Amino acid sequence: MITRTVDTADDMHEFGAAMAARLRAGDLLVLDGPLGAGKTTFTRGLGEGLGIRGTVTSPTFVLARTHPSVVGGPALVHVDAYRLGDARELDDLDIDYANSVVVVEWGAGMLDGVSESWLEMTLQRPTGAAPDGGDSAELDGDEPRVVTVRGFGPRWAGSEFSA
Repeated sequence: MITRTVDTADDMHEFGAAMAARLRAGDLLVLDGPLGAGKTTFTRGLGEGLGIRGTVTSPTFVLARTHPSVVGGPALVHVDAYRLGDARELDDLDIDYANSVVVVEWGAGMLDGVSESWLEMTLQRPTGAAPDGGDSAELDGDEPRVVTVRGFGPRWAGSEFSA
């Protein structure tokens, strides 16, 4: 397991790009964190590192978006499970897990049985008083985030990500 502080959105993007070098087809990442934590920013960097076609945007309304590789590597499948009720709805998306790197935002608890190995990434952002005195910090603020990555299953056993 690793935990690190990521200072800015640009750093989160770079963290995603660096993670791409450690991933291969069949890898599954489950991203968890509140709105504005940097899940899509991380995924955008990951896509850049994988050499995919197109710009990564949040697939909130389409649920899943596949970005093919332009460099002969695996495609990136980016899933937003926020509006899904359970794992059966995720299964209905017919995702090619074996030949892609799959990132599932809001997927905690929805991926039982999908893969014997996965990375769970938790992103935490600061909360507190907003600049206008409101109840919570600005969602798009560029404050540091704390990122924890845990690996589960045989693929990640003995790695720096081992749980």
